[in-house]
Formats: sequence, structure tokens, C-alpha cells
Amino acid sequence: MLEFLNPLFFEGCAVAFDIPILYWIQEHLRCAFLDVFMPFITLFGDGGIFWIACAAVMLIFPKTRKTGLGMAFAMMIGLVVCNMTLKPLVARIRPYDLQAELGVTIQLLCEAQHDFSFPSGHTIASFEACTVLMLGNKKMGIPATILAIAIAFSRLYLYLHYPTD
Repeated sequence: MLEFLNPLFFEGCAVAFDIPILYWIQEHLRCAFLDVFMPFITLFGDGGIFWIACAAVMLIFPKTRKTGLGMAFAMMIGLVVCNMTLKPLVARIRPYDLQAELGVTIQLLCEAQHDFSFPSGHTIASFEACTVLMLGNKKMGIPATILAIAIAFSRLYLYLHYPTD
């Protein structure tokens, strides 16, 4: 019933499903522009700082205060559920570490991470924030959603996460 908590389950998924997608991205989309752009885009998700700053600014103005509170609340729930609970519980190794175990060296474009892969904190925080923004104000929600998608894709492009993270 809780087979998904077994590390071998995730390793099997990675080898059968995730790694081929990551290879495809590397073989067909990798280019000099994205090699510079993706490490920059992924910074917007680091520690959720960008989204926290957006929520803090929104808390200042009465018109956006409710949305700012919603963003802050959503990100706190995500921190507890995803980063503090699921990451250590599932303990999924990062794709470049799995590749190393299989004898393949991956040249990373940014610094290696020292926590587990599942779920992606960058992606969770970004989609929590953009969802609240979309519900509160589509003018802000649409660009936030585009940025969240770019951040999520950057994590795959940079070989830091699996598609199923």
C-alpha cells in the first residue's frame, strides 16, 4: 500500500521514466543561451525568497493584503508538508547522484544540492505563490505562472530534479 515510500520504487521510476526525459532535454534543448538563462531563472525559487518578498510587499498594501496573506499561508504549509515532511520521509536521491551510482558523470551547470530531490521545493513554492496570485489577481497571476513554469523546467534542465518530483 505504501510502496511509493520504498526508495527502490522511485529508483525504478527514475530509470524507466524520468532519466529518459532528462536525457531528451539534454540532447535536444541544451544550448549556450539556456546554459546561462536556466541557472539565473532557478535563483527565483531559491529558498522561496522571491515569492516571500512578493508576499511581504503585498502585505503592505490594503488592496493586496489578502492575497499576500494567502501566499504566505500557502508557502508555510508547503514548507511543512513538502520540505520538512516529504523530503526526509521519501529520501529520493537527486538525478545526478543516481547517474553517478550507475557510472555516469553529469556536468552540472550550478552547485550540487545537499538535500533530497522529492518534492522540488523550488517548484512547490512557485506554484503555491502563482496559484494564490492567479486566484487573487490574474494580471499578476499570469506572469507568476509563466515564471513558475520556467523555474520548474529549470530544475529539470539543470539535472537537479526528476520530472516526477
